[in-house]
Amino acid sequence: MNMKLPPAEELRLVDEELGRLDARRAELLARRAWLLGVLHSPAGRPAALFGGGAAPAETSPRGAQNALLTLGGVLLAVAALAFTLVSWGSMGIAGRSAVLLAVTSATLAAPAVLLRRGLASTAEAVGALGLVLTVLDAYALHRVALPGTDGTGYAAVAAAVLAGLWAAYGGLLRGLRLPFPAAVAAAQLPLPLGAVAAGGGPAVVAWAGVLTAAADLLLLARPVGLAARITAGASAGVLAAGALLTGGWLSVTSPWTGAPLLAGCAALCLYGVRAARPAAGALAAVAGLALVAAVAGPARAALPADWTVPVYVVAGLALAALWRPVRAVRIPEAVRAGFGLAGGGVAALGVVWALPPVLGGLLGPAARGAGVWSGVHAEPVPGGYPATAALVLLLAAGGAAAAGRLWGRWGAVVLGWALLTALPVVLGLPYAAGLAVRLVATGGALALAVRPGALTRGLPEPVPAPERPAGAWGAAWTAGAQAAPVAPAALLAWTGLAAGAASAASALLPALDTRAATFVVLGVLLGLFGAVAALGAGAVREAAASAAVLVAAGLVGAAAAAAGFAPAVAGLVLLLVPAGTAAVAVRFRSAAVEVTGVVVGAVALALTVPRPAVLAPALALGGLIAAATALRPERRRAGSWAAGALFLAAAWVRLAVWGVTVPEAYTLPVTVPALVVGFLRRRRDPAASSWVAYGPGLAATLLPSLVAVWSDPSWVRPLLLGTGALAVTLLGARFRLRAPLLLGGSVLALVGVHELAPYVVQLVGALPRWLPPAAAGLLLLAVGATYERRLREARLLRERLARMR
Repeated sequence: MNMKLPPAEELRLVDEELGRLDARRAELLARRAWLLGVLHSPAGRPAALFGGGAAPAETSPRGAQNALLTLGGVLLAVAALAFTLVSWGSMGIAGRSAVLLAVTSATLAAPAVLLRRGLASTAEAVGALGLVLTVLDAYALHRVALPGTDGTGYAAVAAAVLAGLWAAYGGLLRGLRLPFPAAVAAAQLPLPLGAVAAGGGPAVVAWAGVLTAAADLLLLARPVGLAARITAGASAGVLAAGALLTGGWLSVTSPWTGAPLLAGCAALCLYGVRAARPAAGALAAVAGLALVAAVAGPARAALPADWTVPVYVVAGLALAALWRPVRAVRIPEAVRAGFGLAGGGVAALGVVWALPPVLGGLLGPAARGAGVWSGVHAEPVPGGYPATAALVLLLAAGGAAAAGRLWGRWGAVVLGWALLTALPVVLGLPYAAGLAVRLVATGGALALAVRPGALTRGLPEPVPAPERPAGAWGAAWTAGAQAAPVAPAALLAWTGLAAGAASAASALLPALDTRAATFVVLGVLLGLFGAVAALGAGAVREAAASAAVLVAAGLVGAAAAAAGFAPAVAGLVLLLVPAGTAAVAVRFRSAAVEVTGVVVGAVALALTVPRPAVLAPALALGGLIAAATALRPERRRAGSWAAGALFLAAAWVRLAVWGVTVPEAYTLPVTVPALVVGFLRRRRDPAASSWVAYGPGLAATLLPSLVAVWSDPSWVRPLLLGTGALAVTLLGARFRLRAPLLLGGSVLALVGVHELAPYVVQLVGALPRWLPPAAAGLLLLAVGATYERRLREARLLRERLARMR
């Protein structure tokens, strides 16, 4: 070791040397472990000869032994089968009997000797061969001694005898694991095969399967081996499934025959609940479905076809009623849960069957065949659905209400509303009655939106969401755990509002057939939504208020149409709605009402666009409404800008209607005092923005003059406007004012484009066709080459503008 090196270099060399020593030590320890394994293992030397001893074994000794024994047993079974089928006929009666007795007896006796010598695996393989030989013996006996016997009946008897023999054989040789499961498997055949041999129909065969499955379930309670229990359980499931399918088919074709079979299957499933704890709920649900089919099948057969679905729904709801615990009847919790699932599922399928009339009640009025106020309206037809669809919805609503939980009460509300919506369709109600029912549905739903607490009494409050954890888990918490449960009252209130809005639309569409119905329905809807807006709370109140504004707009529009006003004049009348919302907003601060009023105002202005003479006063009225809104401090900025823009637009439209070609005569008298007011405002408040002080005054003249320039062939107006825009731009740059700089510069640039446009057109026409694309390409290359510098200049320009007022 060199002691004269710097400490850091010496430390590095020491670390490298220690690493080499550790690696050498690990190599020597691995070699030592391998040598010890070779010395202490009898098979060590051959392993070293054939592979170096380091490769792991691909199979265990026991696995190799079992594979060999299984292969040997299979080969012997194949040989025995070939002997029975091929060589049997070449021997006499005595020879056949001797061979059967000798081979079967020797094979069945050999496992006893093998078990005493500790060769359990070999004994298992030989025992399995013996069981196969007994099956072959039974087959040979039928071929030789009983050839005229019915094959199915003989198979049933032979399966019973073999099951008994194998069970006894397994009892004598307790060390064998195969005889008992084999006996259980063979015991599944006697009763079904016997029923088939006796000429029984599907019901008799299914009953044989039910009895066999019951015996399997009884066996599960006995202290037998695990393999036998698994075999019995699997067999019981297969037989019960077959019996259930047969019972369901018979419930449709022959209800009085299928009902007892389904009841027996239900009893079998309920008995199996004890033995199959993990699947107890599923078995109980299957039992519940079987009971529903057993009860509803005969009842359905005794009633008309229209009552089929209601009968099943009644049976399902009766079964689902057992979901709630009753003191007088003790039903296990798993069974109650399964019954509730089965009964609720049947009722849900019934509701799905009854949904098309609900959709017809909602969407049917949209399929209008005649115009508005034509006086022609189509009477609703059932559309192939019987009136019992309404009964199904009523039953389902009652069942949901009886559940007593939030989801049940919510479901009852939705189903009750669906019932009222479907009534005009399923009952074929007349026009007036259909409108009345739809309005009742609207009123009931909106009443729930106002007072949802009537249906939430007794319900627990939702558990609040946990606090957001700190650290890296905060984002995951925000995406998942932050979703707190919805309060019951809020859920029911929003459900009522949504249902009420849908029913309102379904009532308004058919009401457009006649004038009187339109006004009546709009008036009722205005009262209903207004009541919700006055009595409701929170976001529901805001949404109802917005809907009330829309209904009011529809009422005003209908009144204008009834008075015979043209669309443009009707738009002018429609401005009463935003005026009303602006007035209401002074007392009741509702953002939803104001936004809806703005939307209605935009629609009103759009209606007046085809007639500029009406558009001008409409814009002026809109500006007046915006100016009145700007009196409120929180709306001052937005209202003032909107008012200025609308007044300016109204002035332009009026000038265009009058045919004025010199707008400056009207705009300059407005611009000068506006600029003076802005100057005084800036002196009093130096922090005021130049857009507020000078923007409206400058725009009042520059923008109309710019529009006039593009339609004026003279050179005087562009010259004067360009000079004025240049002066405004220089003043903005001198005093660092953003509004004059940007407005003047923009107008100056557009005037310059206007003046250069004819020359550019002439120049482009004189140039070769290839020159413009080439110039564009060179421009792109230049911009790309100086891209970074352009970005830097743009940032500097933005910073300079930001520092201006």
